[in-house]
Amino acid sequence: MRDILDHCAGLPVTRVPGGTVLLPEGARTGRAYVLVDGRIEVLRGDTQIAVCDEPGMVVGEMSALLDAPHTATARALDDAKVIAIEDAAGFLREHPAMLWQIAGLLARRLNAATGYVADLKRQFADREDHLAMMGEVLEALLYEPDRAIDPGSLRDPNGT
Repeated sequence: MRDILDHCAGLPVTRVPGGTVLLPEGARTGRAYVLVDGRIEVLRGDTQIAVCDEPGMVVGEMSALLDAPHTATARALDDAKVIAIEDAAGFLREHPAMLWQIAGLLARRLNAATGYVADLKRQFADREDHLAMMGEVLEALLYEPDRAIDPGSLRDPNGT
């Protein structure tokens, strides 16, 4: 992660108070943030997905790479120092070494996610409810990246 900070050398560091929403889910800001110090939580709806606490962690990169709205909210948990990259897509095009670092991070995330989904698919292979769709999710992750998946959680929060 520190390698990512090296690619941002010379960019201004901004202090943000705890509770500050850096990236709102569903918005198109074009920005990404690199954590210098502090903690940033990542929320999908009201569910905390991750807490970024290692210097060099990036939020907003998926939106920049997909040219899509932010898939999650990024919010400072407490006072934090960040590097704001206003045109994240442009910055990544101009810094291929950083893009390569982020590609590695995303590949590790995808590897972990597909491993988890494969395990769920094995565990729930005999089910006929919404958990049976793990195969569809796994196939979409691996082979059909542009295919939309509706996991049902937004359609039916109770999973029924």
